[in-house]
Amino acid sequence: MSRHPLPPAIGRTAPHPTPRRDRSPLPLRVGTRASPLALIQTRAFMARLVGFCPVLHAAEAFEEHAITTSGDRVQDRALAEIGGKGLFAKEIHEALADGRIDFAVHSLKDLETTLPEGIVLACCMTREDARDALVLGPRCGAPDPQDPFAAIPPGATVGTASVRRAAQLLHRRPDLRPALLRGNVGTRIAKVRAGEVDATFLAYAGLRRLGLEHEAAAVLDPTVMVPAAGQGIVGVTVRAADVELRDLLSGIEDAEAAAVSRAERAMLAALDGSCRTPIGGHAEIGADGALHLTGLVARADGSFLLKRAISGAPSEAEALGRTLGESLRRDSPADIFLP
Repeated sequence: MSRHPLPPAIGRTAPHPTPRRDRSPLPLRVGTRASPLALIQTRAFMARLVGFCPVLHAAEAFEEHAITTSGDRVQDRALAEIGGKGLFAKEIHEALADGRIDFAVHSLKDLETTLPEGIVLACCMTREDARDALVLGPRCGAPDPQDPFAAIPPGATVGTASVRRAAQLLHRRPDLRPALLRGNVGTRIAKVRAGEVDATFLAYAGLRRLGLEHEAAAVLDPTVMVPAAGQGIVGVTVRAADVELRDLLSGIEDAEAAAVSRAERAMLAALDGSCRTPIGGHAEIGADGALHLTGLVARADGSFLLKRAISGAPSEAEALGRTLGESLRRDSPADIFLP
């Protein structure tokens, strides 16, 4: 499906990581999911690290470990039914905790809010486009820039595994029928083309990274569809005790991505919702230098939706996120947050 070939691995690839038995710092072992998008993101991270630290130019500097996660193995059930989005990181973080890898590279939106003990989010890479994209099938019309959902015919089936996307869609179009659609980006696009579902949503950042941005019939403004917290950001986790690696990663972290991710993830923590709770969060630093955070909470069927915004200094990102999250939780029906 990709217009561009997968970038070559930097250093060696080793699908079965084993604990290090010597004290040599190289190769640095990088863990990731095995999907094409995850590999592209991981190789971009390694290239950025090589550019920052010339000593890593050696071919043996990295060892890439593609790890199949529980979230990837089970495709016929919603994530909420099998343990939540943390299943996209479970096996990777087990390898990190066991010393089989040194870094773990993630799509930040798929990373659980509370990390396992001894593991920290050490680095956020520059944010790609945070917006959602609408992918339309053959039964749909041309999207109207003023109302992109109008292109979807009445009663149509919209494939998604995201309760956040489904709730926002149903709030605007209660006639539509959400259907579970999981799998990698190429798989989901193929199912739309084949008419198995009439439309779907994908993160525009993923489409851009895969060279598939032409598949987006419309790119949805965050005021129309509030993105997932962390969407478009690649995050890197390491063991908390690996101070040297944490210091190295601090040199390539994007300050704006770090600030907006702190705000979005603090909002998630304050809401403390389950994977069945539709939650959206999007922060950006405006031309005025302030951090602007929008948060959303909804009922899964779209019958309730609350959206609020807050602004302040980027240095207060976590406090802003907590304040907004507490406000949204306080004024939302209690049943939304039931496990």
